[in-house]
Parts: sequence; structure tokens; C-alpha cells
Amino acid sequence: MRWIVFDFGEVISQRNPARPAMAAKLGVTLEVFETAYWDRDAYDRGCSDAEYWGRIGASLGVSLDDALVRELTAMDNAGWLDDPVLETVALIEDLDAAGVPLALLSNAPSTFARLAEKMPWARHLRHLVFSGDLGYAKPDAAIWEHVESVIGSSDVIFFDDRQSNVDAALTAGWDARLWTSARAARTELRTEFSDLGP
Repeated sequence: MRWIVFDFGEVISQRNPARPAMAAKLGVTLEVFETAYWDRDAYDRGCSDAEYWGRIGASLGVSLDDALVRELTAMDNAGWLDDPVLETVALIEDLDAAGVPLALLSNAPSTFARLAEKMPWARHLRHLVFSGDLGYAKPDAAIWEHVESVIGSSDVIFFDDRQSNVDAALTAGWDARLWTSARAARTELRTEFSDLGP
């Protein structure tokens, strides 16, 4: 049976709702904070929490001690994890119940990864792959090869909300699809997996 691999951010999760609170903690507007916050490539590729938040602090002219770094990291992780998209979780549960092999491929730091692995929805996924543990990230060619080696298959349906990642996965030979909603994905998948519920 074909594997289905899900992205995490804005697929299983909502767009992090803790952003305004983190901006307020640093004493800046949300607009100013987000300019620095979304520059996460190095973080996703394995840099430490302290390095990531240190760069944000430097760009905003704010000094961050170790306690504030830990607090911001906790706020960030909780924002991504505490309120998943229920329709996506239901889809994952239904696919697992139908016997479809599932995996996660997320550009995310290692601190986040260790928490995500403990979430209730994670038990429905046979493998969870996080870029922060690897030192490379989507859309790098190496990450598609790594996932194939982990799951033992190249017959993959992949959902991601970023077109650049979808395009790279298509180049790698995956059946990659742009994520728009759990409802749309369920409709697509119902034609391929007859055991999937309404």
C-alpha cells in the first residue's frame, strides 16, 4: 500500500497562535516580530534554541538571557502543538484505522521534535522525521532520499502547504500535493483508499 507523508506546520497545526504573545514578551509589534521570527531556516536545520532566539534578539535590539530563551522556546512549541487542526487529526486517525501507512516530514527544530513525538496524534504515524535532527531540510534533495530509506518505499503521497516543497518532492518522484484543507485531502484520498470514511 502507498505511504502518505504529511507536513506538520499549517497542516496538522494551525499557524502558530502564540506569535502575538511572543512579540509582546519581547516588547515589539507583531509585524516587527514576524520579520525575525519566520527566518527559521537555520533553526530547522539544527541550530540551537539559543542561537535562533539570539539572532531574533539581535535583529530586534533586545537582550535575551537563558531564562527568556527557555520561556520563548516553550511558548513557541506550545503554540504549534497545543491546538492541532481537528479535521486533520481525524483524517490521520481514519487513514491509520484503514491500515494506510503514515509518516510525518517536518522542517522543525529538535527541541520541538521531542515534544511532538509525545502528542496523541503521533501514535498514528509509523515514522516521524524532523529536519532539525538531520542538518538538512525541505526542499533539499537529501531529505526525500532519507525519508524513502526510513519508510522503505518511494511510493509516496505527500501533502505540504508550501508549493516549493511540493515542487521539490515532485522532482524526487513523489506524488506531491499542495495542502489546502483536510476536507479537500479526504476527498482526494477517498478515490484511492476505499476504506476511508466520509
